[in-house]
Amino acid sequence: MSDKVRINLQVSPELNNILEGIAESSSATKTDVIRQALALVKIAHDAKRNGKHIGLVADSSKLDTEIVGLL
Repeated sequence: MSDKVRINLQVSPELNNILEGIAESSSATKTDVIRQALALVKIAHDAKRNGKHIGLVADSSKLDTEIVGLL
């Protein structure tokens, strides 16, 4: 018996193009991209529950972009 659960996911053609582009540029599959995206959402969710924020930085002393509204 497999230790994985199969799910079906319907997305718009635009989102499919985004997934294909990311997968191609990173030598991954669309499934890999979705798994990684879900891992990032979990990190954001856990951080929010702990009173933390998610952001992007080019310089560790300065926040360039705060990511809000994920969960």
